[in-house]
Amino acid sequence: MRYLKSLAVAATVSLSLPATASAQQALTYKDQQKLHDIAAAVQADRIEKDIQKLVSFGTRHTLSETESDTRGIGAARRWIYEEFKRISADCGGCLEVMYVTDIIEGETRIPDATEVKSVIAIQRGKTDPGRYVLMSGDIDSRVSDVMDYTSDAPGANDNASGVAGTLEAARVLSQYEFDGSVVYAALAGEEQGLFGGKILAEKAKEQNWRIHAVLNNDMIGNIEGINGVINNTTARIFAEGTRMDESDREATMRRFYGGEVDSPSRNVARYVDLMADRYIPNLDTMIVYRLDRFGRGGHHRPFNDLGYPGVRIMETNENYYRQHQDLRTENGIEYGDTIDGVDFDYAAKLTALNAVSLAGMAWAPEPPQNVDIEGAVQPSTTLKWDAASQGEDVAGYKIYWRLTSEPQWQWSRFVGDVTEYTLENIVIDNYIFGVASVSEDGFESPVVFPGPAGEFSIDFEEEGDQ
Repeated sequence: MRYLKSLAVAATVSLSLPATASAQQALTYKDQQKLHDIAAAVQADRIEKDIQKLVSFGTRHTLSETESDTRGIGAARRWIYEEFKRISADCGGCLEVMYVTDIIEGETRIPDATEVKSVIAIQRGKTDPGRYVLMSGDIDSRVSDVMDYTSDAPGANDNASGVAGTLEAARVLSQYEFDGSVVYAALAGEEQGLFGGKILAEKAKEQNWRIHAVLNNDMIGNIEGINGVINNTTARIFAEGTRMDESDREATMRRFYGGEVDSPSRNVARYVDLMADRYIPNLDTMIVYRLDRFGRGGHHRPFNDLGYPGVRIMETNENYYRQHQDLRTENGIEYGDTIDGVDFDYAAKLTALNAVSLAGMAWAPEPPQNVDIEGAVQPSTTLKWDAASQGEDVAGYKIYWRLTSEPQWQWSRFVGDVTEYTLENIVIDNYIFGVASVSEDGFESPVVFPGPAGEFSIDFEEEGDQ
């Protein structure tokens, strides 16, 4: 539930941490061997095999053939469904595999009635199944003309790579049990207007899913940019700032108390960024303070539109000759999104990043709720939050803070199983603060910024009153 509580929320400008406390309060984290094991279990050859299969359907355009067993989006989505079923069989039926579908018509890119049909698999959590983290990739592909649904559109990188990564993450993570639920989603209709994501996000809203992170993977296989850069050691994480469902009152609060760079999506991005540093060798992620690439969109956006935290994970150097192009050669340049433009080891690296991030959040308790802060015109800062729900595996909570100009958390303090804590002689004006939940095994939730700007939980029933 999102509360509009104390108007004494948050932080503005910055100087330095008191020297007497800096060593004791340096950023600390418990290394998790299980996450190293998960990262190592991701296999590039399986991702390659899946991309080859998806490319073999010729085109996966949303408006393409649905009856054929070998060509078109119908054949592709049935294959994905059966692949999820095979993965589920290998883990003793641990996945609930289903289609999520709706009829779309009267749209610029879907003028006639068309079934937009996504495939999802849900791995239910053992203690808190109503809490979700989600990984997605897009089924559909296209050529230069977005309405051309008959020409070959291999879509090897855009976005067979994201679907293959999602399938591989399911193979690896389905060998474990988690406290929260994990959703693996192959979403349709992205190129025609993000419809698969819209349909699933609405389903989540109707069923009151508590989604705490959406990791949308759209193009995770290209390492050779149109700028001439070849690099397999970096990736981007796009994350919006101000949450889309912010009310007028919340916007006024944010103006005075901050939160522009601490939306739930931004703090999910920080979480993923730290997972890259800790568990993925030779990968440096760059958080981009933007919803998506300039003026463009992806399937995390429909979830953001409803207030869910969501980010886009993708390659750093794009090659526009391989995106949304008819297959052809002109002036010595080969156009088209073919499989020879995919680096499978790189796709595996980004898949591993997703897998450890999903696992870390699903093993951690849910993020703290109703985090509040006070300390104006005082020498110290006090944070308060609600206790976790009964049945949650909570050892306690950790307070994080950083200078307001810094992109990542700099200091932390584990404060135990309490719901209020005062940081003595740390002035509220100089830092940004947040709170994370910590499990008995040391798994941490994403950090929650105080107040509605940073709140992870959504109460749709009260939205109209905000």
